[in-house]
Amino acid sequence: MAKENKPASAYAKPHTMSGKAVTVELPAQSVQKGAAYLDESNISAGTVSKGTYKETKTSGIKMRGTGAATKGTMCRGPMA
Repeated sequence: MAKENKPASAYAKPHTMSGKAVTVELPAQSVQKGAAYLDESNISAGTVSKGTYKETKTSGIKMRGTGAATKGTMCRGPMA
């Protein structure tokens, strides 16, 4: 086989830098189902959107040198 096309068994299993095995689990509270997921999502189809957007951030410090910025000009966090 080519150098780049080895089977998965040829590589090391996922591990930490100390060599311990890694497990991946999703926290139960982060998984939402059904109507609860749809209520918090900004679902859109074509040009029609649900319109549940967060309010525009108005606090913070105005950035310099933004030119023709389209995604906002306010800095986040305590910068003063």
